[in-house]
Amino acid sequence: MALPLLNWLYRRLGRHYPGVFLTVELQSAFIIVAGTLGLFTFFYEASAADYLRTLAVVEGLTVLGVWVTLARTYPRLTSIREWIAGERGADSTARAWTAAVGLPLHLLRNDVKIPLFVVVLPGCAAATGFLHLEWFNFFPLVAGSLVALGYSGILHYLLVESGMRPVLVDINQSVTPRLEAGPPAISLRVRLLTALPAINVITAFIVAALTSNGGGISVTVLLAVAVGSAISLELSVLLSKSILRPVADLQRAAEALARGDYDVAVPVTTGDELGELAATLNQAIQGLREREQIREAFGTYLDKDVARFILSGNFPEEGVEVDVSVLFFDVRDFTTFAATANAKEVVAEVNRLFGLTVPIISRHGGHVDKFVGDGLIAVFGAPENYPDHADRGVRAACELAAKVNEGDETPFRIGIGVNSGPVVAGSIGGAGRLNFSIIGDAVNVAARVEAATRELGHDVLITAETARRLGPGIEVEPCGEHELKGIDRPVELALARIPAAGALRPGEEPLARPCAVIFWPLLEPLLVHSVGFRGEDDLAAGAEILQSRQSDLAYLRTRLGEQLDRYIQRRDLFGIARNIPGVEMADDTDPQASDVLAE
Repeated sequence: MALPLLNWLYRRLGRHYPGVFLTVELQSAFIIVAGTLGLFTFFYEASAADYLRTLAVVEGLTVLGVWVTLARTYPRLTSIREWIAGERGADSTARAWTAAVGLPLHLLRNDVKIPLFVVVLPGCAAATGFLHLEWFNFFPLVAGSLVALGYSGILHYLLVESGMRPVLVDINQSVTPRLEAGPPAISLRVRLLTALPAINVITAFIVAALTSNGGGISVTVLLAVAVGSAISLELSVLLSKSILRPVADLQRAAEALARGDYDVAVPVTTGDELGELAATLNQAIQGLREREQIREAFGTYLDKDVARFILSGNFPEEGVEVDVSVLFFDVRDFTTFAATANAKEVVAEVNRLFGLTVPIISRHGGHVDKFVGDGLIAVFGAPENYPDHADRGVRAACELAAKVNEGDETPFRIGIGVNSGPVVAGSIGGAGRLNFSIIGDAVNVAARVEAATRELGHDVLITAETARRLGPGIEVEPCGEHELKGIDRPVELALARIPAAGALRPGEEPLARPCAVIFWPLLEPLLVHSVGFRGEDDLAAGAEILQSRQSDLAYLRTRLGEQLDRYIQRRDLFGIARNIPGVEMADDTDPQASDVLAE
């Protein structure tokens, strides 16, 4: 019944709920203080007037303690109140959630000294005086009050935790599910091992008070409480183990699932709610295992990047129009090879070819759209939107040609055609069978360009549309316009070559735009490290060294290009750059120019 009441109060009070709840909850301290002093009346004989004076003093100290606690805690509620009032930003939500989760432990850890020094010690001293007790009775009074303080701490922790639940449920419903537990709290093990013995100690203390003859809190009473606590502690340990061991099994299974291990199973060791939870989790794990098997099969028959994109749910069913570069390659004279080899040999060699070429396409950011017999269609720019998709496609084509046609890992030779333009990427099919693919004129042209490589005797041909989008570092040689089968217009073709190095190293994809300027403050430490270069006076010599070390220059351009472009607007770099031999400067009156250096 308590939780529905708290939910109702939360809805009614809104942003005032945290402060009102905490204020009302702390009023329980007055009842605990009065009850503790009432128990002391069974141990110590004194007049009603003395007890009333003592009660008045102790309750007054309690008022002070509660006021100090609220004054220290109210500022911590600010982020919670602001979130409830409507500040639902990511940072505001995180602060509110952290404050609400950490509030119980905050009160217990930071404010427990307030009742100890403001209420317990002064109150026991006042009781010793008002009840006309000997001075050494102060210590038994403190011992009994500490029992009450422990009970109060446990009660406040559990009540505040329950009171913050409506707020936390509301926060969790408004944001993405959290992946971490958050601020530290008292563990379940500590709760079981402290709360249950504490309850037994309090019970033993109450029973001792009710059966006391008024001789004070004697050693016998303390021994009885200690023996009862020891016995209850043993039972508490056994109870905590019976609960925590299944919980530990569940936790280990959950951690294994988070790591992607779906072969884990939770042992069902009890027939209670924890056993039912373990069995339910095993069912969920089995479902996840089957789903992962489907995902792996899905990724086997479909490009893994495309599979992740489709499974993410972000892909519109009607498809999207995107600008891409399409690479088409096919094996030359495959018919002759297939006629002279047996079927198993043909399949093995074709698979070896794809095993050699597909990783190259993936490394350049492309994905295989489909395998077409002894060839394939690869796409650059979808589903990942790369602005430099033409560079990626042409570089991949050049590396494929070098790897296959100039190597000895496969008996095949391939021709490659690359074209760029708009296509529609979507799920193509019907009757429950779909295939993620691209359709459009750009795809047809790419296939026809590949066919033209056989007629013109070149390994790689690209269209003018692709050549127009290329950045520096790729040589293009026009081949004129050609009539292509199935295309109703002449298509301008070109050769594409990458000077010196035939391909990128893994992880060094081409830049989206060319490196604009090599500026001295960033280049100097690299020159000092790589070629022993020191001092701006030796700039010309350093440039000559770099020109002789083309691989170093290419590496620097690849790694630093994006950072260098951001600093192109610094006018003072123009004077330094002008001193580099072989560098042509753009109009230095335009500091916004992004290509002031040319190789």
